[in-house]
Amino acid sequence: MPRRDLDDSRETGTVKWFNTSKGFGFISRDIGDDIFVHFRAIRGEGHRVLVEGQRVEFSVMQRDKGLQAEDVIVALPGQR
Repeated sequence: MPRRDLDDSRETGTVKWFNTSKGFGFISRDIGDDIFVHFRAIRGEGHRVLVEGQRVEFSVMQRDKGLQAEDVIVALPGQR
């Protein structure tokens, strides 16, 4: 699957929704359109999930099916 970083900088956004049983959802970017996120893109160990309304930081990658969030981390309170 081809991957290409669109930018070296990271973006921030808010989790719009995330289906824990299917392992994917969408993030509302602070700049730009909503972006797809898959559980494998979430940094961490064990069962990786996101919660609606959670603030996150991520990189944007161009994939076969469009833009996707990668290397997603949950922003700590007080960050961005």
